[in-house]
Amino acid sequence: MGKSKQVGNHKGDKKKNISKTWKTKRRTKDLDQIHADMRPDQAAKLLKQNVDYDVTGCAQHYCLHCARYFVDLKTMKEHFKTKVHKKRLKQLREEPYTQEEAERAAGMGSYIPPKKVEVHTQQVEEDMD
Repeated sequence: MGKSKQVGNHKGDKKKNISKTWKTKRRTKDLDQIHADMRPDQAAKLLKQNVDYDVTGCAQHYCLHCARYFVDLKTMKEHFKTKVHKKRLKQLREEPYTQEEAERAAGMGSYIPPKKVEVHTQQVEEDMD
């Protein structure tokens, strides 16, 4: 009886690590973090950032709802018309999940349906051109 052939080698382990790095590379902010950024005081800071040459578009063109920077005003306006942006606005209409809601779901209170939040695309200032 001879020795059986080697069926596979351990190259499959590398694929798992690559897929994990790609998933975390494209990760964006969660919806509750974006809701925190949408508060008026925080939104003013994000929309009026100082010039930062390390960020795309020098941090001057920022979509508040998608948490993305754009190269110029034209690309940001085009982004506002895309499915990705409209889908994010629809997701943001629902109030973020809270600890009180988690306790009610666990049986420590009666169910209260989540409230709807009115979300519109941010205003664009034309004087930046």
